[in-house]
Amino acid sequence: QVQLVESGGGLVQPGGSLRLSCAASGLSLDYYPIGWFRQAPGKEREGVSCFSTTDGSPYYADSVKGRFTMSRDYAKSTVYLQMNSLKPEDTAVYYCATDCKIYVVEYNVTIADFGSWGQGTQVTVSS
Repeated sequence: QVQLVESGGGLVQPGGSLRLSCAASGLSLDYYPIGWFRQAPGKEREGVSCFSTTDGSPYYADSVKGRFTMSRDYAKSTVYLQMNSLKPEDTAVYYCATDCKIYVVEYNVTIADFGSWGQGTQVTVSS
């Protein structure tokens, strides 16, 4: 049974940084389609990042590209999301999730179709 537990959220000022963690059990991180999505109140779910099953590299939504970095520690079975240069519009509940899919159309990246996810962790960017 897949279990995902997120942590690391909090309140940060604009321009600040946070690192989210996702402890995963019941699956192997090797080339597994695992990533992050976020959801803000009154807004649709937005895919943030996803590891490619083809080459294992991370893909990012255009809204976070260059600011967010996803990585994984196989020994700890943990996925991380390093978020830098945070903006108020990044405020949302962030979820670690499996079975994400990457869609690339004319160099625009969309991440969607998530399977299982954890309880989420709140990120608030405000002065």
